[in-house]
Amino acid sequence: MNQVNENLKQSCEEAIVAFRKLNDESYTDLESKLQWCVGSYDYDKNPAGLYEYGVQSLVALKTAKEAQPRKVTKKVIDGLEKAIKSFSQN
Repeated sequence: MNQVNENLKQSCEEAIVAFRKLNDESYTDLESKLQWCVGSYDYDKNPAGLYEYGVQSLVALKTAKEAQPRKVTKKVIDGLEKAIKSFSQN
């Protein structure tokens, strides 16, 4: 297995948890799509969806952190940024 892809998957799973903690309906669609992409990756090992929705999640989580700094940890954002950067360089 490609470690870069696995790191991206793990970061996306952490983003899903962060969206749940926000408990905001405006993120429900993005959370659902991200969950679907994680499941799809587990099945076919194609990380394209993880990358696409990982980038969207990163933007959304950064915005949410500005409004609710205690609900989104720096670790989640940093992990997602690092995984996306590693994937795009791969």
